[in-house]
Amino acid sequence: MSKASTNTVKVVRVTLVKSAIGYSKQQKATVRALGLTKMHQTVQHADTATLRGMLAKVTHLVAVEEE
Repeated sequence: MSKASTNTVKVVRVTLVKSAIGYSKQQKATVRALGLTKMHQTVQHADTATLRGMLAKVTHLVAVEEE
């Protein structure tokens, strides 16, 4: 018998709402590392401390929705 996993991973939806043009290379690289390449594109990521740190650096460029 296999046990059903009771650990549910929180998922965060990240949407690029403002262009990274005119911002530093580090912020552009962070947006790209999040998997965002186009305006209004949405990606889903597991909610981790690393992700939260990345989001903290570009809060002015993205919208975050927790599921």
